[in-house]
Amino acid sequence: MTPIFVRPVREQLEHDRLIRFLVAKFKAKRKFDVLANVGDERQAPIKVGNNTYFPDLILVDGKKVAALIEIETSESTNNLEAMAQWTHFSHARVPFHLYVPVLAVDTARRLCEANNVMATEIWSYRPVNDQFDLVRVHLDNDAVRASSKGSKAASMPIVLPPPKPVLPPPPPPAPVVTPAKVSAAQAKAAIGKAAPVVPPPAPGKSKAPVPVTKNASKPAVAPKAKPAAKATAAPPVSAKSKTKAEKPKAKTGKAAKPKPKGKAKK
Repeated sequence: MTPIFVRPVREQLEHDRLIRFLVAKFKAKRKFDVLANVGDERQAPIKVGNNTYFPDLILVDGKKVAALIEIETSESTNNLEAMAQWTHFSHARVPFHLYVPVLAVDTARRLCEANNVMATEIWSYRPVNDQFDLVRVHLDNDAVRASSKGSKAASMPIVLPPPKPVLPPPPPPAPVVTPAKVSAAQAKAAIGKAAPVVPPPAPGKSKAPVPVTKNASKPAVAPKAKPAAKATAAPPVSAKSKTKAEKPKAKTGKAAKPKPKGKAKK
């Protein structure tokens, strides 16, 4: 971890832009695979001894580390940065390349001598429009050999991928029920045993519930209610009908002759 926790925004943007510029440059040569840690990203770790670091650029040749590249700004070219990172990168048995601004070249050389940093190459840079002007100011081909005594080689740590989430097994498919073969006689018997469907009564007319029997072959018909007898008034009785009704019936046999009316006996 770098001791420079807060870097000016302008320098941080320039630092990240130079990383992308070098990535494109090395990829165009097609000699090494390039791994980069831009800004606060920590995607490409390197293991030196028992410690893990995140340099700005890592050049990889196959499965071996070919070089480590560290880019500094005017604020980060200091003694704390040299002790925290430069010393470990220079003793990793791989070439160590250091990039510093033009005005910080003398400071970088003095810090390398004071902290016994064996840098293979030191480059100066300055922004020119959308690109950078790079100048190599130091080259030491024996730096790797001189710094490899008593040091451990750098290696790419094995980073295990995150485990895949275990999904529950899908539910078994629903069993397909095939209808059993039914003969014509069984179908007729089943239709006869089936309860009849009684249609709902029409609105405004209330009917008594119809009892349904299970074993009835025909639906039971509710008995119709007899209409109530209407009370009729008796017709008026005349006087003649009353006299006729009051006369007793004649006895069967000889009828009595009526007495003649008119003259009386002398």
